[in-house]
Parts: sequence; structure tokens; C-alpha cells
Amino acid sequence: MTDARLRRGRGSLAFCFFVQGVAFALLVTRIPAVQDRYGISDALLPAFLAAVPVLAGAGSVATGRLVRRVAPGTVLRWAQPVVLLALVGVGAGDRLWQAGVALGVFGLAVGALDASMNMLGVSLQRAYGRSILLGFHAAYSLGGIVGASLAWAGAHWDLALLVSYLPVVVVLLPAALVGSRWYVDGERGIGPVARNAAVSRALLPLCLVMTFAYIGDSTVSNWSAKYLTDVLGSSEELATVPYNAYMVTTLLGRAVGDFGVRRFGAVAVVRGGAVLAAAGFGAVAVAPGVWAGVAGFTVLGLGLSVLVPQTFAAARGDEEVARLNVFNYVGFLIGSPLVGALGDAWGYRGAMVVPLVLVLVTLRYARSFGVERYRYGGGHERPHTVDVG
Repeated sequence: MTDARLRRGRGSLAFCFFVQGVAFALLVTRIPAVQDRYGISDALLPAFLAAVPVLAGAGSVATGRLVRRVAPGTVLRWAQPVVLLALVGVGAGDRLWQAGVALGVFGLAVGALDASMNMLGVSLQRAYGRSILLGFHAAYSLGGIVGASLAWAGAHWDLALLVSYLPVVVVLLPAALVGSRWYVDGERGIGPVARNAAVSRALLPLCLVMTFAYIGDSTVSNWSAKYLTDVLGSSEELATVPYNAYMVTTLLGRAVGDFGVRRFGAVAVVRGGAVLAAAGFGAVAVAPGVWAGVAGFTVLGLGLSVLVPQTFAAARGDEEVARLNVFNYVGFLIGSPLVGALGDAWGYRGAMVVPLVLVLVTLRYARSFGVERYRYGGGHERPHTVDVG
């Protein structure tokens, strides 16, 4: 495999991650506008929101089976346009059933997209022979920041959803299709998986880490603003700061994370991330004031940023990537209602202790990140590589 082909593949896949970050942020940050457009009641809204990750999990499982016959790059090439078109569909409809169809298609396609793009990321990392996967997830975080900024602009100027979504899709969809020409699929058959078990015993620790990481992530995305206003007494304007700070530090953590893995190894990086995330939750739980709470959420971004990419990197083949991706959605589904219920029962300071404990449990499984087939560092087994930048 030539250096130029790998570089083109790396660039095109990074752009794919970026586009997905933009699309997902555009949807989730404008949920109130979606609710208003379709007249979705507060009682019905949780069902709509839960359906998306459930269907995404189904799409991920289906992709795990599909890639036995079709290359992941082919799945990704067509899943991303469907996600973008479904986003337009969410903005274009005006009846409840149309919202249901558009969100359902979005969910299924997102599952296929998340699974296949991480499959390509893992296979490219093997071809490089060193850690590069965190860089792809940094591109996703950057896309999330851009998408959230575009959503803010749409809300600020009171733009209709279609007016907000369509120009973005018109620019990104053809660019994604052109970029897909350079996707690089790994060698078929690398990293065989025991297909008869739903989750192999060796994979279970990684599934738990993925779930815990997304419980932590959903806690920040769903409860940080409420925590600042209800517990720490901030203004509504200031309550938007923690999530923005979290997104920025997530981007920074992923931008430098590959260097950390190359220098210190995956196990050390995962342990360090878990300790930082726990420290962040601890700081939030005991914060005496608003800015101490903001600082806690900021540290959280640095800690959680490395856990998900490294979990994918520890997978041994495409089907394991697809299975791990399902637990992304499991964590998302569990996290928000869990913290909400505990907040009502214990208070939100007490609720923050639960994700703190869960990310600390990651330390128990950190060694699972050191036994992957492809390792990066002196003296470890490495696949055949080429010298690429």
C-alpha cells in the first residue's frame, strides 16, 4: 500500500468524521425547534429521542454482518449521504409521521456510519503501525463545534430548520461523496471474531468502558446547564459555558492523544483519562460556585476524550468494532435518565458521584487496552507498515 494512498485515505476519512460531527450537532442542538415544528409533546419527545439511538444500534449490528460481504468503505460511502439527506428531511416535513420517518432513517444510517467509519479508522491505524485514531475523533469533535455554532446562528436569527440545514448539506454532501473515492479498506480477514457469541468474553471489558464513557458524556451534554443553574445558581447564559468548554477540551485531548499513545502506550493513556474524568466529576460534585463547576466540566473533556477512540482501537476486527459501537448508544440511553432519576432522589451533587465511580471502574479494565493484536511501541508486535506521515 503506497504512502500517497494512505495519506489520501487518512485525509478523506478525517473529513468524513468532521461531516458526521457537524450533522449530529445540527440535529441534537436544535431539538427544541424540531419539537416546536412538529408539535411533539413533552410526554412524547423522550420516545422520539430514544428511538434514534435504538435504531442506530440496530444499524450498527446490521453493519457488522454486512461487512462480511461488503467492504466497510462501501457501506460508509452510502451511509453518510443518507444521514445528510435524513437531516434535510427532519427540517422539511411538517407532520408527525414525517418526523418519525426522518428520525428513523437518520438513526439507522448513523449506526451504519459510526460503525463503518471506525472500522476504516482502525484498519488505517494498523496500516500506519502507530496511533492515529484519536485524530479522527478530534475531527469529529471539531465538526461538533462547527455544527453547534451553526445551530446557534440558526436559533439566534430564528431561521427555519430547512433554511438552517439545507445550505450545510448542499456543501457537505457532494464533498463527502468526492472524498469517499479515497477511502482505504483494510485487508479482509484481519482480526477474526468469534461470531457465535453475541459479545465475546474478551470484548466485555471494552463494552463496559464504552458504556461508562458515554454515560459520562451524556451527563455533561444533558445535565451540565441544569446543574449550573439549579445547583450553583448561574444565569442561563453562563449555563451554556460548561458544554462548550467540554467540547473544546475534548477536541484538545483528542488532538494530542495520539502522541500520548505513541509515547506512553494505550494503557497509560486510558488510565490517565479515567483519573482525569473522575477528578472532573469530583470537582463538579463539590463545586462551591459557578466557575469551579465550569472548571470541573472542562477537566472532564480532557479525561473522557481518549476513552472512546482507544476502545475502538483495541477491537480485533470489523465485527468487534460494530459490537462496541452498540454500547455507545447503550451508554447514551442509560446516562441521561439515570442521572435525572438520581438527581431527583439524591440531589444533583449526589448524582454526579455515579459517573465518577463508573469512570474509575475503567481503571480495572485498563489492561484490556494493552492486549490488542496491533500495538504501537518498541518491542511489541506490529503489522507490516509503510513509512507515512
